[in-house]
Amino acid sequence: MGLKILALGTVMGTALALATSGAQAQEVTPIQKMQAAKTLFEIGAQAQDPLYMLAAARLRKSVPLKATERAPDGKMAATGAPLGWDEMLTQAEELAYGNSLLTGLIGDIRAERNKGVVNGPVYSIVSLRAGGRDEYPGLTFRGGEYAEIYVEGPSGSDLNLMVRDAKGRLVCSDTDISDIAYCGWRPPADEAFTVTVTSEGQRGGEYSMMTN
Repeated sequence: MGLKILALGTVMGTALALATSGAQAQEVTPIQKMQAAKTLFEIGAQAQDPLYMLAAARLRKSVPLKATERAPDGKMAATGAPLGWDEMLTQAEELAYGNSLLTGLIGDIRAERNKGVVNGPVYSIVSLRAGGRDEYPGLTFRGGEYAEIYVEGPSGSDLNLMVRDAKGRLVCSDTDISDIAYCGWRPPADEAFTVTVTSEGQRGGEYSMMTN
């Protein structure tokens, strides 16, 4: 069991390092943990390796989320929630069937108390068709504080994220081919930003948007 726990910690640490590479934040943020968890989970699903999925679930469980009805122009927010740690563990449990060490770890993670921050990220759920575009004008962030936006779609989708300031200047973007996108920056003063989310792939569906 000790080796499995050590391996779990190593996987989590590697994922967090990748998620925060190049970021300006001083420490790993709750939103960066959510991003790393989705990346780990998809690696585990593709490799059929439950250890990655366990690490993903443990990371995601450590971050409390708060729902909001925020929606882009011309739309209403949908019901639902981002992929949860319990669903991650359920899928990992199917792959770990018969492995007493891994099933023991799954039980430990289920029993762990949430040690996340008191005020976690705010999330909303919105449906976006393939090739669609959502725009969120007037999202205000505080000057001097690290601002974060993270979007997460279904596996196989391709979401792009762009952030523009009040003068229309691009301050951050993430346009990699991926079902997740992240932007982090530090506004010099309180300001309202326009956030654009586009679906570039052949698959649409509901996505979650998280902000700190």
